[in-house]
Amino acid sequence: MKQINVRVDDEIHAGIERRAEAAGLTVPEYAKQVLADESNDLRHRFLTAGAHFVDAFADAFTEEFGSPSADRGPVAAA
Repeated sequence: MKQINVRVDDEIHAGIERRAEAAGLTVPEYAKQVLADESNDLRHRFLTAGAHFVDAFADAFTEEFGSPSADRGPVAAA
């Protein structure tokens, strides 16, 4: 197993601590998860495909279903 040491400023560290706490992880666990996600080629292909889909079909979805609204909840199943 390899080890990576990274220096960050106090503001970045505080943000990492908040995100780790929100995820129920320690800072090292959170950092390990973020780095694992970033090195996952399948995840990157999925996100790229999703971005392409949104670029290609966002207007059609908005026309069909309307724009998202903060005051609208999830659509109830019929």
